Amino acid sequence: MNDLEKIDSNIQSSNDELSKVATGVFHTKIIFVNSYFVDTPENANGSFVLIDTGLPYSATKIRHAVENRYGAGAKPTAIILTHGHFDHAGSVLELAEQWSAPVYAHRLEMPYLTGKSDYPPQDPTVGGAIAQMSRLFPHGGYDLKNHIHALPENGEIAEMSGWKYFHTPGHTAGHISLWRESDRVLLAGDALTTMNLDSWISNVTEKREFCSPPKPFTTDWQAARRSVELLAELEPNVVAAGHGRPINDANTAKQLKEFARNFDSPRKGRYVLRPAITDERGVVALPPPVTDTVKVASAAVAAGVIVAAIVRRNGKELKRDERSTKK
Repeated sequence: MNDLEKIDSNIQSSNDELSKVATGVFHTKIIFVNSYFVDTPENANGSFVLIDTGLPYSATKIRHAVENRYGAGAKPTAIILTHGHFDHAGSVLELAEQWSAPVYAHRLEMPYLTGKSDYPPQDPTVGGAIAQMSRLFPHGGYDLKNHIHALPENGEIAEMSGWKYFHTPGHTAGHISLWRESDRVLLAGDALTTMNLDSWISNVTEKREFCSPPKPFTTDWQAARRSVELLAELEPNVVAAGHGRPINDANTAKQLKEFARNFDSPRKGRYVLRPAITDERGVVALPPPVTDTVKVASAAVAAGVIVAAIVRRNGKELKRDERSTKK
């Protein structure tokens, strides 16, 4: 049994309910990553789009969440991937096959979603809690066969009227973020996070704050900075990311601009000075790896402790919500 299979039971014991982010936008969190559900204008018949599919072994939990919100037998008109890392596309093939749903991603993600290339390897030497745990994570791509389609270059998404996407590379070459102008809602993906993944404590408490994209898998820090600056220029009212809770207070736009002004790359790491070189074929060239002296066993212990703490916290929050509902 591999390390991802070991947390399968924790996934299956997590909450199926969806939390509201904004009008017609909902999310569910499985362990440490978010998936989003966006009602479409034709929602009179329960139509919606799924944004990201979470970790491997998450398909059952996502289907239950869909049925709780949209009814038995409901399925999305499309699945949109902000990018194809294992924690955002881990269940996409299973769901796409079961729902017969088309999957869309940026053309520069295609090599990693059509079996042509793996992603650049993660850099656990960049420092922080998530980097420590990343030694256990896969960096392989997927082959979604005839399910995957490239998004149009004009930023439009046919299945999401009123929304557009922005190309926000840095974390991956083909990363995208989604934007609804009418009420200034931003689904940022991993272009940034709304919690400090580098902090062991924040991985449990999920204190809301704007932070860098997940460091061990970010392979172009100059591009990542430009992407954050682009998103800050939108002046969103609501920011929901792949990791962390949505930020939607009166100072959201101001806080994001301040974060963009002060955006800083890590001090050390494989991709800090030289990015991974990629194109439509996938990985072309990589900077040399940095010596990693930490044992994988240590990372496994740390990851186990964090996952257990997160699951305990989620269980307490669910019980508290149930008590509040009964009142």
